[in-house]
Amino acid sequence: VQLQASGGGLVQAGASLRLSCVASGRTFSMAWFRQAPGKEREFVAAINWSGSSTVYADSVKDRFTISRDNAKNTMYLQMNSLKPEDTTVYYCAARRQRGIATRLYEYDYWGQGTQVTVSS
Repeated sequence: VQLQASGGGLVQAGASLRLSCVASGRTFSMAWFRQAPGKEREFVAAINWSGSSTVYADSVKDRFTISRDNAKNTMYLQMNSLKPEDTTVYYCAARRQRGIATRLYEYDYWGQGTQVTVSS
């Protein structure tokens, strides 16, 4: 399975962006992570196969919304009220298991990343 992330860009603080991640095949649980230069990749949000269950990092809760459209093999991350500290590269990930997961090692497939830059 290959993952293709897109939707990043340069916006001002308080603005919104929507990231997309298209999978080349069927996946089960999916997630978004992000990684700033020199830092470890961190969990942002995850969603199970049906979309009925989601989990968020505290830093993005109430601002970001993860969703998916299985008919299009696509996952989304709606990011509202963006802050300068959200600036980094965002990666999508997918796993072959149905259970929702928040750890890097639990994911089998990774996209190439999309840059999000939020100016103050």
